[in-house]
Amino acid sequence: MAVKIRLTRIGRHKDPFYRIVAADSRYARDGRFIEQIGYIDPHKDIKEAVVDEEIALKWLNEGAIPTDTVKSIFRAKGIMEKFDKQKREAKK
Repeated sequence: MAVKIRLTRIGRHKDPFYRIVAADSRYARDGRFIEQIGYIDPHKDIKEAVVDEEIALKWLNEGAIPTDTVKSIFRAKGIMEKFDKQKREAKK
């Protein structure tokens, strides 16, 4: 099972709102997902996204692949830096 961390769209017509979810890559964008990690309002700054850091790191450590957009959100929140640091410490 290939797990991706990606955005799923919710909200009304012309008023988007996105959830950050861990989902099987074979399912539709707005279909089933395994776990919700956070959410983002595209009308606000990327740094205002709400992300559960503990869950995000858990999925990254289990091999989930974030999409480019989610990766940029994680970089803004400092999650990718912590993940890279964990990987380097594990190699020692």
